[in-house]
Amino acid sequence: MLKKLFIIKTGSTFSSICDKHGDFEDFITAQLEIDSQEVEVIHACTAEVFPPVMNSMGIIITGSHAMVTDQEPWMVKLAQWLQETVSARVPVLGICFGHQLLAHAFGGLVDYHPKGIEIGTVSIELTEEGRKDSLLGFLPSSFQGHVTHAQTVLQLPPGATLLAKNDFEPHHAFVLHDRIWGVQFHPEFTAEITYHYVQKQKDKLGKAGMNIETIEESIHDTVYGAQLLKRFLTIASDC
Repeated sequence: MLKKLFIIKTGSTFSSICDKHGDFEDFITAQLEIDSQEVEVIHACTAEVFPPVMNSMGIIITGSHAMVTDQEPWMVKLAQWLQETVSARVPVLGICFGHQLLAHAFGGLVDYHPKGIEIGTVSIELTEEGRKDSLLGFLPSSFQGHVTHAQTVLQLPPGATLLAKNDFEPHHAFVLHDRIWGVQFHPEFTAEITYHYVQKQKDKLGKAGMNIETIEESIHDTVYGAQLLKRFLTIASDC
């Protein structure tokens, strides 16, 4: 059986963004530049049963507007299923919500960020371990990433290795068991999608005292997200 890339869809983007750019899974496949037939999209919120982990070549968990702390039944079921990837040795990449859910699933602590929302295009620094990592190690020591998140990993899971951080977000990327990665930033976003996220949240950001103009000025395209996703696909293909 030809194994596919599993994309675990944990929610949907704003309808106005979806109309123009597609949904979270479309952002990922567009950056990967792969045919949709090579991918199986699994709707986590409605799936009665998740397929066997071993049927996948690799797993990517999307972002979501849901919050990990809500611990809805589908989140609990997904977290339990993701624990099976350790023994199966299937590569996993969690993005934003997916990053936080992985941390929670393996014993980390997730909650609202004490500093509020991080949004725009920001500078992210690799740690020493990040520079040696098989997935993130190709990136420059300081790289640009698109972000929009209110919750965060307050405490990494036991045994996790910190790979990237910045002054706002101490846990921008981690790895567990050499093949389970979480990234708080959005490698699947483009500058245009990030800009739309700012526009959709203008009122909330303004009420939080954030300077909208400064955030908008921070947004620019970066090649690193697509490169990271393609690197993950290469790792998954080689396993």
